[in-house]
Amino acid sequence: MKIAAVQWEIQLGQVAKNYAAADRWVAKAAQDGADIVVLPELWNTAFFPADVAALADKEGIQTRKFLQQAARQYGVYIVGGSVATVREGRLYNTLYVVDRQGQWITQYDKVHLFTRGREDRIFSAGRRPCVWDLDGFRAGAVICYDLRFDEWLRTLTLSGCEILFVPAAWPAARGVHWDLLTRACAVMQQCVVVAVNGCGQSGDISLYGHSAIIDPWGKVLAQGGDEAAVVMAEADIAQVAAVRKKMPVLADRRPEVYVRG
Repeated sequence: MKIAAVQWEIQLGQVAKNYAAADRWVAKAAQDGADIVVLPELWNTAFFPADVAALADKEGIQTRKFLQQAARQYGVYIVGGSVATVREGRLYNTLYVVDRQGQWITQYDKVHLFTRGREDRIFSAGRRPCVWDLDGFRAGAVICYDLRFDEWLRTLTLSGCEILFVPAAWPAARGVHWDLLTRACAVMQQCVVVAVNGCGQSGDISLYGHSAIIDPWGKVLAQGGDEAAVVMAEADIAQVAAVRKKMPVLADRRPEVYVRG
């Protein structure tokens, strides 16, 4: 399947402009032949304005409506990155997924909040993993900082995840970490990784871009630079089963001797 990772410079606090930009990018990715379009982290507000709670999508209504309409209009499956949402008085960093017919599939609240960036002071943390069926395969999603927690990634793998989507707002200052961790994730979890990052300026932060689609051997199938772009590759998800059979890492685990805590 052809997967499009869309990276662009999200405007800090400019919600209307960001929804309009997202529509243009989804349309372009669909025109380029994408089956699946993936958006970056917090594309409705950027990461993140001082008044993010006031700008957040109430109950996710606007985002779900937008993604469902775009999926139907352009005939693509959308992994909707993440947006700032408010539910029951709490602010979350939430990912939504819709299919080609615009049907809502699942959602995920970011579990690991970036304390250095004060995310934990503003957002509430999620508590549940995100794994779903995608055209006969098992897909999963994490958000940005989640990528640093291998226990969390392995939880998804043990739930059958074969393709992992990672929307992010990763800074250029730690770009080396992005390149290393995304490839390491593909190799250690033996899955296809679709890592989608914002680019350009987000307030005082310069984002790294370099969205990438990586196969389960760690081979980079496509990667962007630091400019706005649709990064596209054809990923063979069926390859995951072959890799796991040839290199049976999961079968060789010894959880009974692992340190817990």
